[in-house]
Amino acid sequence: MNIDYTKIKSSERVEKLSSVLSSRSKDLTVVLENLFDGHNLSAALRSCDATGIFGVNLLYHSGNVMPKLGKKSSASAVKWLESYHHTSVRECFESLRKEGKKIYTTHLSSESVSLYDLDLTEPVALVFGNEHNGVSDEARDYADENFLVPQVGMIESLNISVAVAVSVYEAYRQRKLAGMYENNNFSEKEFDNILNKWLSK
Repeated sequence: MNIDYTKIKSSERVEKLSSVLSSRSKDLTVVLENLFDGHNLSAALRSCDATGIFGVNLLYHSGNVMPKLGKKSSASAVKWLESYHHTSVRECFESLRKEGKKIYTTHLSSESVSLYDLDLTEPVALVFGNEHNGVSDEARDYADENFLVPQVGMIESLNISVAVAVSVYEAYRQRKLAGMYENNNFSEKEFDNILNKWLSK
């Protein structure tokens, strides 16, 4: 029996990519504002990929520049995420609101609500600030609400990549319970175009 293993491998790849794309969420996104540590950025992007987020917003303004990502640590995630680059908080948030998304910034204050009190089955953008200063005042002013990840330890803040992971996995949990990964979020034309793009990578 002559078996063409090239075709089998190709068929398996199509099936795998189709399955992953079917689970991608267009109405859930993350905004990463002025992150300067490449390792944190890479780890955050991997969590977004793992939880089925389709696109991420990379917001760098006020003279901040996106760090270079190591090929080995980031390629597996960046390759499969749509990246939207912004240089203005207002422009970024306006584009998110046009998509019908609520915008929640991470901020430690008495007025912030718990991550676990948010309805993350709605169209949502979760905003995370950089390692030293957190989310900017401008971003907080334009946001719909601030949230925090509840903690009972001595240290008041999590590493940024950990905060992203905890938050997007809570969104995944809520959406999984709501059955939101059972149907794909794309039109047939969109799905085919994205799949063909992925197959070329």
